[in-house]
Amino acid sequence: MSEGDISQISVGEFETVSQLLASSESLQLAFIIMIVGIVMIAAAYRTFSSLIKSKKIFYTRPHLSKFVQNAVLPFFAIALISSTNAYIQTSELFEQDSNISTMELTPEETFAKILNTFNILVIGYTVSHLIPIILTKRDKSILEKQDFQVWYDMQGFSDDDGLFHKLYKWVPPTITPEDFTDEEFKNLCKTKKGIIQLEQYRTSKGNPIGSYEKLVSNTFEKWKESERGKYLKYFNSCITGNNQSGRKLKMGAKPNEIFAIDIWREEKRINGFEPLVPSSRPVGYASKKREGIPKSFKQILPVGIFGATILGIVSWWGVDLFVLATATGGLAIGIGLALQETMQNYFAYIMIRKDNIFKEGERIQLESGYNGYVHKITPRVTYVRDGLHESVAIIPTRQLVTGQIINYTKENKLVPAIIKVGVSYLNDPKQVAAILVKIAKRGMIEIKDGKGKHLVRQNRCSFLDENKSSCGCDKDLHVDITQPVVRFNEFNDSSLDFAVIVYVRDYGSQFKMKSDMRVIMYEEFKKYDIRIPWPIRTVYQGDEKREAQEIAEHESKRKQVTDEYGVGDLGRGEGDE
Repeated sequence: MSEGDISQISVGEFETVSQLLASSESLQLAFIIMIVGIVMIAAAYRTFSSLIKSKKIFYTRPHLSKFVQNAVLPFFAIALISSTNAYIQTSELFEQDSNISTMELTPEETFAKILNTFNILVIGYTVSHLIPIILTKRDKSILEKQDFQVWYDMQGFSDDDGLFHKLYKWVPPTITPEDFTDEEFKNLCKTKKGIIQLEQYRTSKGNPIGSYEKLVSNTFEKWKESERGKYLKYFNSCITGNNQSGRKLKMGAKPNEIFAIDIWREEKRINGFEPLVPSSRPVGYASKKREGIPKSFKQILPVGIFGATILGIVSWWGVDLFVLATATGGLAIGIGLALQETMQNYFAYIMIRKDNIFKEGERIQLESGYNGYVHKITPRVTYVRDGLHESVAIIPTRQLVTGQIINYTKENKLVPAIIKVGVSYLNDPKQVAAILVKIAKRGMIEIKDGKGKHLVRQNRCSFLDENKSSCGCDKDLHVDITQPVVRFNEFNDSSLDFAVIVYVRDYGSQFKMKSDMRVIMYEEFKKYDIRIPWPIRTVYQGDEKREAQEIAEHESKRKQVTDEYGVGDLGRGEGDE
């Protein structure tokens, strides 16, 4: 059909879009050019995405780069579609027929509607991808402020180069703390060493003294600059080869060899804000670690926005959504029944995430008695790894909501480590209690992790007595604890049974604490001749007197320990001081 005959066709004959396009070769050509242009823009977009991933901005400004990356394609696509629409409208391919009913669209309006539909789809796609980027940026900003608060509470990170004291000045209290005399306190305030000692000091209740005043107006911005500087140093070490592997890491490599700044911050957060060594992790560590983690709401949001856009377009073209919903309702019910258990697991997953019942890395015990770390939570199953890496339990997620779960980690940084021991009936219980107190106090000071931090949570870190910085064992301790606790549990068949209780920082720390405490206990028992009876019946034939004499030889040593360490609260009445 020629272009001149297009006006001879009534609008009613354009029952489908294909008929409209078939009515004119010029329309077909314009439409083909537009489709080819969109395909070319999409191909160019893929090249642009790969290019931007190999640039520094992708690592240092990930949200900005993703925003630009997702906005480029729609910009050119909308420009192409709009220019095609303008060409069609001004090329006089359509001639208005005065006999056309005003209730129907003209061919010109129909084709314009087609092009506008493309524009709306592109805009909907763009908005659906840009909004999650903006929300993610907001969440990362909130996390950044939380990291700043942790930095403030810790009085700086280990790789700060004294930044904290460049931004804040410690101001001593106007009233002398109860643990100091006025003269002693004044003398400490006069020297730099004394000021450092007071700043690190913790009261018997675990509280710091004094306060801090700002030396600059915007400390948060200065801290952000410092953290970004640390990341740039990490980034440059990666790309220059000045790293642990000794090779230059490539930007844009698959799998990723360099952490982007958000991942870098997250890894530091997980590792207690210790410095991150460049190339210390295997290639693709970040992506492998997050592999299989279910999509968050922000990741699902684009599907919802784009789906709503499509429904709006369908309604705009005159399709009755009520009829469409009725037609698909039966199918939806059938699918829902078939996927009943799957949906139960999915909503259980949402509940676990929303209510923060537990999360990856926390130690839990299942109703069956299985005890381990939460490895991964998915909308179908949850993986719980045994603490000794012996096995992995795979549980339908819905069962974790309906069953009883014990969480050893959630909001709990105070876990009792209980060491039980039995001693001979010939030993004085009060002397044994005193020696157990000494053993526990040794353990509180001597037992540390691989980073030199105490395992036991304490009101006041023992490092402060050596004029060193606290290791953190006395930070964020919001309950008043008295330790060590010694308990005389019972008269057993062949022993007097005692228990020593100290409080460690997490569930896993109690095992090393118990092991190392038993070593100290063996040393001290041997030193003071505290005997652990054999698990057999002993028939004495005159030997009891001799054994009592042997034990009595160390009476003065044991009495000295009792006088020095006391017996804890053993033998005290409820109202005794």
